[in-house]
Amino acid sequence: MRHSNFTAMAAVAAVLMMSGCTTSGVDTTKTTAIQPVAKDIDTSDLAQGKAQFRDANYGLAEQHFRKAVELKADNAEAWMGLAASYDELGRFDFADRAYDQLLKVAGRKPQIVNNMGYSQLLRGNRKKAKALLLEARAGMADPTVVNANLALLNKG
Repeated sequence: MRHSNFTAMAAVAAVLMMSGCTTSGVDTTKTTAIQPVAKDIDTSDLAQGKAQFRDANYGLAEQHFRKAVELKADNAEAWMGLAASYDELGRFDFADRAYDQLLKVAGRKPQIVNNMGYSQLLRGNRKKAKALLLEARAGMADPTVVNANLALLNKG
């Protein structure tokens, strides 16, 4: 019986100690881990996608660009980023789908055709890459980027 009283008293003491705690010791410092919610989510995801792409974080870029196009399906810039991210990840099946959507949204512009040519270059489809890159160069006022891609094509 004496052991039961000791256990009961220990339990009561533990309860009293816990109930005596106050919240004055809680750290109220604001955290920077939680980003503020943007007012225009698709713009925020577009910006994040671009930043991640520039930093060669293609998986994260893909996630942000995908969210941007899910929120605003007519965002050509987001479709371009999504397609380029898929290219860099080697997911050419998804890249083709993104390029198809991009062409529907923005039309066959030289910059888009250049990216499609680079995509073919990454895949090793040299003949198709050359045709697309030459088409892009013909329509660009400043063909510097296309010429660089053609130089890459000629190296291999």
